[in-house]
Amino acid sequence: MSTPSELVVDRIERARLVPVVVIDDANHALALAEALSAGGIRCAEITLRTSAGIGAIAAMAELDGFTVGAGTVLSPEDVDACADAGAEFIVSPGLDASVVARSQQRGLLALPGIATATELQAAARLGLREVKFFPADRLGGLGTIIALSAPFPGMRFMPSGGVNVDNVGDYLAHPSILAVGGSWMVPRSMIAAGDFDAITHLAADAMALVASLQSPERQPA
Repeated sequence: MSTPSELVVDRIERARLVPVVVIDDANHALALAEALSAGGIRCAEITLRTSAGIGAIAAMAELDGFTVGAGTVLSPEDVDACADAGAEFIVSPGLDASVVARSQQRGLLALPGIATATELQAAARLGLREVKFFPADRLGGLGTIIALSAPFPGMRFMPSGGVNVDNVGDYLAHPSILAVGGSWMVPRSMIAAGDFDAITHLAADAMALVASLQSPERQPA
């Protein structure tokens, strides 16, 4: 039987896109989740970069079929607050063993950020098979991931930072990529303005792009 974190990995892998959300008003969170769902995206990473993060996680967790995680998680106390709010996965900008341990204790998927082979090896020692690669665009992007995946063939990566419509296809075509994190479909200003119809359109366009990248005519012979 799969563990809760393994089920979350499966949902993220099937989603392929994880919107990285910076939200200023938790009252917008449920409408945002509904807008993303209407566009075909049923997951999101809510960062703790604002005071609205925890409340937004709690609101989104109420939407049936929507997988919500927490980003910018920096301490075990952050993990507890996010878990209590209903987060199902924990994303941090760097590798912190105490954050990983608390996430595992709470039954949550931990996706710590790594930037080097040393950090990746440390993540593997912690029993992790999935990590965030951040900031992807500053660290060499897919080329660096390909280099890192060679000595760690069982590791899966979720690149974030500089992922956009122009390079998402390159990332998703590589087998070591679990999913990508991006913010182009959830502009902070658009969320603040309550322009959720526009977000639905952006989400639908993003999912259509993913579908086109996976279509048979684009597969290698």
